[in-house]
Amino acid sequence: MKRRHLLTTGTAALALAGCATKSKFQRYNGPEVTYVIVNKGAREMFLLHNQKILKQYRIDLGFAPIGDKFYEGDGKTPEGTYLIDRRNPNSKFHLSLGISYPNAHDIAQARALGKQPGGDIFIHGESKPWKLGKNDWTWGCIAVPNEEMEKIYAMVKNGTPIQINA
Repeated sequence: MKRRHLLTTGTAALALAGCATKSKFQRYNGPEVTYVIVNKGAREMFLLHNQKILKQYRIDLGFAPIGDKFYEGDGKTPEGTYLIDRRNPNSKFHLSLGISYPNAHDIAQARALGKQPGGDIFIHGESKPWKLGKNDWTWGCIAVPNEEMEKIYAMVKNGTPIQINA
C-alpha cells in the first residue's frame, strides 16, 4: 500500500510540474548594464557595461520612425538622452521599462508648436507576436520580442541612462 501511495504522489507531482508555465521574470547575474544605446536608423539596441556590448537586439519603433518626437500622437520615437525611470510588470505589451521622456527640452519644443509633448514612452514586448518585424508599429516606443524583453527587463535597472540616436 505504501508503494502505491508513493507512486501516486510522485506521478501527481510530475503532472503538476508539467503544467507549470515559465515565469516572465528572469534573474540576471552578469555585469551591470551601465548604458543603453538605441540607433533608430539601424533598428538596433545595445546594452552596455561601460564600453563593452553585453547584448544587441533588433527593434521596432513608432509608426513614423524618421525624425525626433515633437508632440503627442506624432508616432515618433524620441531622440536624446533619458533614463530608465520605471517598470511595468503588468504591461499589455508583456513587460515594459519606462523612458523619462519628456524632459524640459521636449516640453518646450512641444509648447512652441502649441502641442502637448506626450509621454509613456517605453521599451516593451509585443502585444501580438505577428506584429513584430512587420514594419514599425508602436506609438513611439521601442519594441522587442517577448522572450528578449524578459532578458532586458532582468538586466536593465531603473536609473540606467539610455541614448536614443537617429
